[in-house]
Amino acid sequence: MFDDQAGWGASDTVSTGDVVKDAMRKEQIIKDIIAYQNDLRVLLERVKTVEKDTDKLSSGNATLQMYIDNLTLQMAKRR
Repeated sequence: MFDDQAGWGASDTVSTGDVVKDAMRKEQIIKDIIAYQNDLRVLLERVKTVEKDTDKLSSGNATLQMYIDNLTLQMAKRR
């Protein structure tokens, strides 16, 4: 039979035998997981912001390159 716990590296020997201590430990682990998830959300939002900024800069660079190319062509025609 498939053991869900084994896939996550958990074992039955984790229990200390103290129900209160085990419950507190589990509660702390859950709080840590939630905090890590929140940190990941913040990082994801930052990545999205940086991607948007990069897209804007790339678009601006393409516009500038087109402008430079047009100026270069105009200067070449004047010669």
